[in-house]
Amino acid sequence: MSDSKKDNNSNMPKFKFNAYWIYAAIFIVIIAVQFFSSGDLASKNISKNEFNEILRENDIKKIVVINNNLAQIFIKDEALNKERYKKMVSSAFYSKGSSLFEYNFGDLQNFENNIEKAKEENNLDFDKENVERTSMFETILGFLPFIILIAIWLFFMRRMSGGGAGGGGGGQIFNIGKSKAKLFDKDTKVKTTFENVAGLEGAKEEVQEIVDFLKSPEKYTSLGGKIPKGALLVGPPGTGKTLLAKAVAGEAGVPFFSLSGSDFVEMFVGVGASRVRDLFKQAQQKSPSIIFIDEIDAIGRARGKNSMTGGNDERENTLNQLLTEMDGFGTDTNVIVLAATNRADVLDKALMRAGRFDRQIYVDLPDIKERQEIFEVHIKPLKLGEDVNVEFLAQQTPGFSGADIANMCNEAALIAARNSKKLIEHQDFLDAVDRIVGGLEKKNKVITPKEKKVIAFHEAGHATVSWMLEHAAPLVKVTIVPRGQSLGAAWYLPAERMIVQTEQMLDEMCATLGGRAAEKIIFDKISTGALSDLEKVTKQARAMVTVYGLNEEVGNITYYDSSGNDAFVKPYSEETGQKIDKEISKMIEAQYVRAIELLSKNKEKLTILAELLLEKEVIFKDDLEKIFGKRPFEEVEEKNEEKKDIPPVNQSAEKL
Repeated sequence: MSDSKKDNNSNMPKFKFNAYWIYAAIFIVIIAVQFFSSGDLASKNISKNEFNEILRENDIKKIVVINNNLAQIFIKDEALNKERYKKMVSSAFYSKGSSLFEYNFGDLQNFENNIEKAKEENNLDFDKENVERTSMFETILGFLPFIILIAIWLFFMRRMSGGGAGGGGGGQIFNIGKSKAKLFDKDTKVKTTFENVAGLEGAKEEVQEIVDFLKSPEKYTSLGGKIPKGALLVGPPGTGKTLLAKAVAGEAGVPFFSLSGSDFVEMFVGVGASRVRDLFKQAQQKSPSIIFIDEIDAIGRARGKNSMTGGNDERENTLNQLLTEMDGFGTDTNVIVLAATNRADVLDKALMRAGRFDRQIYVDLPDIKERQEIFEVHIKPLKLGEDVNVEFLAQQTPGFSGADIANMCNEAALIAARNSKKLIEHQDFLDAVDRIVGGLEKKNKVITPKEKKVIAFHEAGHATVSWMLEHAAPLVKVTIVPRGQSLGAAWYLPAERMIVQTEQMLDEMCATLGGRAAEKIIFDKISTGALSDLEKVTKQARAMVTVYGLNEEVGNITYYDSSGNDAFVKPYSEETGQKIDKEISKMIEAQYVRAIELLSKNKEKLTILAELLLEKEVIFKDDLEKIFGKRPFEEVEEKNEEKKDIPPVNQSAEKL
């Protein structure tokens, strides 16, 4: 056989059995039986005159009256040789002993009277009998509504239980209680390892220990220790919790059962608990193994808080079974449960206790160093230009998760391809940041020259105030090109602080109010364009007063409850509420006045910056340095550095 023939054979679709073929075959058989068993396929309908003629010639052997309205007429064997019957008898559909004619007589009583009269007059000797007969087709038609209901029920049951015919496992209705977990073992090995997970050093150390437990449990049990039963990965969306679990599967080299918390949920009572039992049974059979439940909050929510469904809630039953299984199997089975969620605050306390999830591994947003490592992973498959600065990109993306960085790299590649470039340049990455943070550029948005001027001064106000304040984030870029919902935007490079002091928050508030302050100084009017600014400073001021205790009048008190139990309770009196509102307003107005004073002193430079912005539409940090010079506090820092560099000999000489 030639290679081409082999290829053709390999590409031919393989035969796949479908259960619906059985239903079709049964239906065809029923129709065939009905069709061929009737015995009346060769029967001919005759009129009254034709019937009377056959009757007079005494050719009738028997008349069978069916359902009181139809007469089947059987001809004598010796009469079948007559010319009028030969053609009908020779038909392929005629079978010996079956009726040759059918006569629809109408009224039964008149028909019987006519037959009796003909018998007496012509001395006829045929038999007559009455029969009640129902066809199989009519029987099926009577049960058709029930058959349709059963078919619809079976169809939906198959769909809800996870697959069509031949799906195996959970695909059949009787396997609906089986676990839906995907098994990754030596046949379907996970290729993700810790090398594919950038950043997350602390979390990787924790899960690396879990891998060691499974690879060499004797190392830990020989000292009397017990292998942990579970580890919970907690953190914001997109930080790499699921990726970390995949890496554990790839590193451990043991059977890995992966499923989502929603896979336990079903409309039928008891299915969730049954799937939990089946999952742990399979894991024990393949021990040592790992069970990974993603988004466990789907079944792990605190019990008793949903009063609408009562105590017999299916989700609670599933959670109860999970709690029992996690605390029920012995530590010598070497089955470890990994779970991931970004809503650890809603999980049941019984699920979080030691002995079930012994460890909680917090997967936080990456810092600047970790972001750089994540960039290094995601840019490997990309064709990069020589000017790409990964360190600068890491600085430009504070608050980005691993998923955000992956999205940014992909967006940069799309932007470069859209512009018909052969390589992805540094500017493409910056445009991708603008696209993700600011939204899509609105090139068709019509803005009048007057509105454009207001926007330019507004953004110039932000840039000016942030440049003059020590603790405000340094500016990177200002634009008046509309993006998403915003008419203009300013990009900053915020410092990644572990703690924030009062002066730093006040400087940020003052810089945020710089836009509205610039509008007031230049036009002596204010607009609605500062809505997002006002929302931001109001949240900051309220947090300073009610959460962080940074207000002298209210004092060292916080009204924040990390457990979330005060959602419908006001934790302070009406009098305190009035004081809080007053202090928030006083704080915001003080920073607004401060912004106006700063801009009034630098009004000429503000105007130059706004005009440059109107001309270029986008300006950068270098443009601000040309207009304002270096930031005031940066000059002071440089002078202090110069004083520190003076040799000790000179210092002692000055003292002398």
